[in-house]
Amino acid sequence: MKKEKYLTIGQFAAMHGINKKTLMWYDEIGLFHPAAIHPENGYRYYNYHQSPVLETILLLRELDVSIKEIQEFMENRSAASLKCLLEHKITELDHNITHLEAVRKTLCNHHQNMDTLLTMDLSEISVLQKEERCLITVDINKDTSFEEEVEMITAETEKYQLGRLHHASYGSMIPVANLQNGSFHDYSKLFIEIPFLTLQNQKEPHDGPENNLHIQPGGKYLRAFHKGDWEKIPQRYQAILDHAQKKGLTLYGFSYEMGINENVIDQIEDYIVQIEIPILEEGSRYPA
Repeated sequence: MKKEKYLTIGQFAAMHGINKKTLMWYDEIGLFHPAAIHPENGYRYYNYHQSPVLETILLLRELDVSIKEIQEFMENRSAASLKCLLEHKITELDHNITHLEAVRKTLCNHHQNMDTLLTMDLSEISVLQKEERCLITVDINKDTSFEEEVEMITAETEKYQLGRLHHASYGSMIPVANLQNGSFHDYSKLFIEIPFLTLQNQKEPHDGPENNLHIQPGGKYLRAFHKGDWEKIPQRYQAILDHAQKKGLTLYGFSYEMGINENVIDQIEDYIVQIEIPILEEGSRYPA
């Protein structure tokens, strides 16, 4: 045996960033054998030509392919079988990436809410810039019971296989026209912001009897907060309308309400609603 053509088990393991015990185990289970074994001391030796094969095994393990699946592949190794296996894993990986991106967006939303809580002035009515976003909505009216609302929201979120309620953000919508008419409790929709839902992936109509996609417009918004007794929210809305009139601001579309502190309170009296209403830019027309 010409040792200069071989690497020791330690050298080969170090080259691939693994423990030599892993190579010993792969050999014992018949998954990956050394190129040669010293006839006297039983030392294992490997050559450079084995590196691509080991890297393929390590890649599949990193993708959580089971040892049994890898053994089956190694026994029938071919371009076609590897292509099929990788296609399956790419699909799984894409799904995991989408899930992680959605989780990240949810965490960012919670982080933003906590930052708002720590810096907010409950009495302030301010103007902010918002980006356009996609919402899924369900229609409600004054006669819709709380139980019916829960059922509709649950049914809608199940269509997107969210898995957990905290994977989305929820809120309610009331037309600005209703506010201006003094109908402060006449809500028309509940909304769900699903993290992985974007304009790009919603070019096709939503599956179902109707398209529940709602585009919340980007642009300037009037933002205010209401804390505590829900029956007093009309007073807050009246203050918002008075502020808009005083500042010469034209409000349109819907008011978007969303609770921002549910996960850090124990009493409903401490509940804070964030209210955001789009402002019509000067020289712009009302959206269709």
